[in-house]
Order: sequence, then structure tokens, then C-alpha cells
Amino acid sequence: MTIGETGIDATVAHPARRYNYWLGGKDNFAADRASGDEIEKKFPGMRAGVRANRDVLGRMVQFLATDAGIRQFLDIGTGLPTADNTHEVAQRITPDSRVVYVDNDPMVMVHAQALLTSAPGGRTTYIEADLRDPATILASPELRETLDLGEPVALMLVAILHFIPGEGAAQPLVRKLLDALPSGSYLAATHFTTDYLPAEERERYAGMLAAGRSDVWPRDRNEFEALFEGLELAAPGVALATEWRPSGAASTDGVDASRISMLAAVGRKP
Repeated sequence: MTIGETGIDATVAHPARRYNYWLGGKDNFAADRASGDEIEKKFPGMRAGVRANRDVLGRMVQFLATDAGIRQFLDIGTGLPTADNTHEVAQRITPDSRVVYVDNDPMVMVHAQALLTSAPGGRTTYIEADLRDPATILASPELRETLDLGEPVALMLVAILHFIPGEGAAQPLVRKLLDALPSGSYLAATHFTTDYLPAEERERYAGMLAAGRSDVWPRDRNEFEALFEGLELAAPGVALATEWRPSGAASTDGVDASRISMLAAVGRKP
């Protein structure tokens, strides 16, 4: 299968489908599985980080909807629908929550239209667009019809910024999006890092990146924290995904940080 009427290219691995594969889903192709297997072979436990990232998304939305009183969410880099998507968590707490999902994979759009259905009191919309083009996202009629940009919005950038390669390259995109949102809005983000990896694994990953065998650009704690410049970080600040407000029943004892390798934080725009 190559690019067809849907615009889906099954011969090239896509992050959303590879993520789906790591989560145990079935909405992926051979190229996605091969890419995922190559990465996991060199970095055993990759699925633990993916699972931790999915779990912290739920805790972030719960905090935003419950503690911060947010009723509007702009989720960029949606990925393929699975359990406890942003709107499902938010609308369980406040059924009138409104969510705009954004992704650049046509396959995600097909599934989103079928599965990302809103609770009766709220609204859910999907936009096919790219994080690298924030102006198009912000000007989208679907976004403007769903979200009131005069009221606080939670900007969800969960496991997406590390697909923007280059030191300092992610920050301007985040700034353009935040500049369009009013005071009281939030940024919630997670990001892959090699900070916790053993030296030999960091070197191995750098080699994969240089050879074009990985499309995930890691950032260290300092560069990730810089994304929240000017924002008020919610406790506990920048943390390993498993350590960001873990649920009461969960324990992080014995968690190998090098297998998680995902930073997480939530910040409020003053």
C-alpha cells in the first residue's frame, strides 16, 4: 500500500501509528512496527515510557479540569484514539468541556471522526494540520467555532514537541501558540529526554539520530523547562512523567527512570 485517496502512506513509519503499536493497538502498518521494534531493541523498556506518557496525560487533564477549572482544550499531536483521550477525561469531570484535536496524519483523522465523539453537553472537533504551522491551526474555522479564545484554554503538547528537530526549534512554535491564548491558559507538555539514559545508551541514540533511524529529537531538562518561560509552573514543576502528580494508588518506587525518559510539566499563563 502506498499513498491512496486517504493520503495514508503505509510504507513510511508515522509517530502516531508507532505509538499505537507500542500501546498494543492494531491501527498500524509493517513500517510502523519495524521502526518501533528497531528502537525498542536498542532501548529495552520503551513501552514503559509510552505507557507512562499516556498515564500522565490523564492526570494532567484531570488537574486542569478539576483544580484549574479549564473547560477548553487544544490537543496538538492527538495520535490514534485509545482509552482515556483528552475529551473523555475532561468530559467525565465537566461534560460541557470543549476539545479541539490536531494531527497531521490522515489515518488519525479517519479514526478521530469515528471515535472521538463528544459528550452531549460538550463539543469535540478534529483538525488535520501540523504543529509546525501554528498560524493555520489558530486560523482554522473549526477551532474558532469550538473554542472561545477570549477564555482560558489548555494547550496540550503531549509527546509531540520531540518531533521538532533542532536545539531551540520547539520554543518559537510554543510561543506563537501561547501568545494567541489569554491569561489563565495553561501549557501541558511531555517530552522525550536522554538525561536519564546510561552514557552508552545516550551515545547509541545519538548515532541513530545522526543516521536518520529515529525521528525523536531529545531535549534536556533545561531546554524543556525553557518552553515554560514566563509561565507559573504547577507543582511539582518539571518532573519525570511517573513523578508528576502520581495517583494515590500508584507507586513510583522501583521505577527505572532510564526506561521512562519522559519529562512532564504544566504551566499557567499569568
